[in-house]
Amino acid sequence: MGSAGPAAATLGGAGLRIAIVTSRFNEGFCDRLLEGAVGELARLGVAEADMESVRVPGALEIPMALQWLAQSGRYDALIALGVVIRGETYHFELVSNESGRGVMDVQLQTGVPIANGIITTESEAQAQARIGKGPEAARVAVEMARLRSVIEGHAR
Repeated sequence: MGSAGPAAATLGGAGLRIAIVTSRFNEGFCDRLLEGAVGELARLGVAEADMESVRVPGALEIPMALQWLAQSGRYDALIALGVVIRGETYHFELVSNESGRGVMDVQLQTGVPIANGIITTESEAQAQARIGKGPEAARVAVEMARLRSVIEGHAR
């Protein structure tokens, strides 16, 4: 019995084309997430020419940009980056839930893997503590792109 798990899906990014969609809201935090993701993609062997980065106003706009990128057929995986910090209203739940649902919907509808690096926190201190999620999202994107390739290679 074959395996299409982590051993089959290596973290080598050479030859992969990956796009990153990053929110401008909470820009300082988002810039650091983006820097971490880009640095990790480079470390994994993704060429700078094979990375694209686009910015959107906020987390709710991320799924639309992801959909456009996925539908272009140019990318092996996508990364969503943003920071949603709880405020005093229900808006936090709306943005957190709907951006997450939108990312998942695009992924399932298009078949393009999307690493969800949209962090949701109770405070700026928690956002600061989770800012290391950029590299993690990059690793997820590479692993899922490789896994898709392995699975599609074994399809009959």
